Amino acid sequence: MAAALIIIIVLAFLLVIFLISAIKVAREYERGIIFRLGRLLPEPKGPGLFILIPIVDRMVRVDLRTITLNIPPQEVITKDNVPVRVNAVAYFRIVEPKAAIVQVENFMVATSQIAQTTLRSVLGQHQLDELLAEREKINAILQGIIDEATSPWGIKVSIVEVKDVEIPSGMQRAMARQAEAERERRAKVINAEGEFQASERLKDAAVVIADHPIALQLRYLQTLLELGGSQSTTIVFPAPIDLLSPFLEKKNGGGASS
Repeated sequence: MAAALIIIIVLAFLLVIFLISAIKVAREYERGIIFRLGRLLPEPKGPGLFILIPIVDRMVRVDLRTITLNIPPQEVITKDNVPVRVNAVAYFRIVEPKAAIVQVENFMVATSQIAQTTLRSVLGQHQLDELLAEREKINAILQGIIDEATSPWGIKVSIVEVKDVEIPSGMQRAMARQAEAERERRAKVINAEGEFQASERLKDAAVVIADHPIALQLRYLQTLLELGGSQSTTIVFPAPIDLLSPFLEKKNGGGASS
């Protein structure tokens, strides 16, 4: 009787161990890739509860969430021979769990190496001005190349962003001088355009006054009104030459008769 009880206890213990090792739970964002005696099963397991055969089955968990990959700083020589130091960040996720486990030894390391080499290659084909001004275009090129390279591994690269571009201090000073010269050039152009437009308006005003002399008298009266509102004790009184011409003619005539 005692021996039978011991056998039952041992069997119950073995059954508990079997259940513990056989029953697996995968979260909603996880999949279990099962190898049965070394051979890959057709479908991944999960999410939820499933059973493995102890010793026979081996499971590899795969996380399907988006992974953030920091691309370490890379020394790059741009197309116009400017040395820069650039780092970036990539976002990717696994869309085919079986390929991510079977087709590549370590998908994280492989993706990181592809991203680094692609970053150096692509940025080396662009000039510094393009790298600074056309960041979205370069990000799209990087994303497309890295996504195409990692597609056989069941990886989908969704975003690649160039974060920081470190420029040598000498180049920064040269760029500052160039920007200052550009601002001065624009200021001179704007000033010249303003003077040209003002001269055009003055020319138009002269044409109007020549065609309509009354306009000059109206302008004269407006000037007197503006002077009358001034707080100055000294007023320069403008007198049109038309008002003084009769006196000048009379003076000249009197001198001639004498």
